[in-house]
Amino acid sequence: MANLKLTGVRKSYGAVDVLHGIDLDIRSGEFVVFVGPSGCGKSTLLRVIAGLEEITGGTMTIDGRVVNAESPKQRGIAMVFQSYALYPHMTVYDNMAFGLSLEKGTPKSEIDRRVRHAASILQLEPYLERLPKALSGGQRQRVAIGRAITRDPKIFLFDEPLSNLDAALRVQTRIEIARLHERMHGTTMIYVTHDQVEAMTLADRIVVLNGGRVEQVGRPLDLYADPDNLFVARFIGSPAMNILSAQGEAAGRLRLGSAGSIAMPVAGAAVAPGAKLHLGVRPEDMRLTDDASQALVSGKVTLVEPLGEVTLVYVDLGHEGEPLVAKLPGAVHLERGTVVHLAADPASLRVFDEAGRAVRAERRAAA
Repeated sequence: MANLKLTGVRKSYGAVDVLHGIDLDIRSGEFVVFVGPSGCGKSTLLRVIAGLEEITGGTMTIDGRVVNAESPKQRGIAMVFQSYALYPHMTVYDNMAFGLSLEKGTPKSEIDRRVRHAASILQLEPYLERLPKALSGGQRQRVAIGRAITRDPKIFLFDEPLSNLDAALRVQTRIEIARLHERMHGTTMIYVTHDQVEAMTLADRIVVLNGGRVEQVGRPLDLYADPDNLFVARFIGSPAMNILSAQGEAAGRLRLGSAGSIAMPVAGAAVAPGAKLHLGVRPEDMRLTDDASQALVSGKVTLVEPLGEVTLVYVDLGHEGEPLVAKLPGAVHLERGTVVHLAADPASLRVFDEAGRAVRAERRAAA
């Protein structure tokens, strides 16, 4: 069991700053996932935690002990890489035993016990005498995870471990990683991915990174339902949240361009008349209506994507910018050019100020 705390952690390469004062507290036994766009610093942060990159500034502690200058082995950390990093001339057994065999004083019986224990957890017993080339991609990834398990680390780090697998294997291996965390209760796991499904289904908490900074930390459904800012609102969820330009009006209302006026969706959050705002609505929260007076927006259908259980409908609202996307249940038969009216439950709407920060009743009351 291990608590990990980062305080003001920075990482620079010469004059280029990559991490800008990261503050993060990961509790013992948590499964935490780092997500963010390419270049946001998530893999760099993982390597800093692992001890593969030196910290430029700030402090990292494990169970209250400062580990800035310690090696990965001293930190009690094991890392699973995207590329598997298996020795092609060694059997599965030898790959999993190799790290332990380098440690002086570890009896062969203990090495054998740990390897076979890890193989049992990952259902690798039938493959222990095979070479990596005789394994599927998913099996190779399980061997890489098994090699980490044999070290009995306090903290597991995963750097996009499923990105080299096809869709079916990603699902299967994701389930195995979730089961692994259940079996190894008390072991802290930190996982980097660009895949939202992996993040939403695996994480106890998600850390959203952008430009080397933490945008928001929270439970998956909390980030989905109540994003702190426009970046998180757009990043979490697929398709991304629709963002509409809005303006504050008197009597606690918002104006959506030429679409008319609606009551302020956030109870108790007053906005100044004329204030520039953004209204967010998720595609899955939209529904078709025949009553234009009850619609949030209206526009022409530009594209229909039937996906089986859902249909994505892209709607041109008549102004510049991306089309609005509605995610409708089942098969929806609409022709391009058809004018549709789309409504949404006011409770599902989110409001952001001109700077992109979420408008909440508490914030306005405190101000």
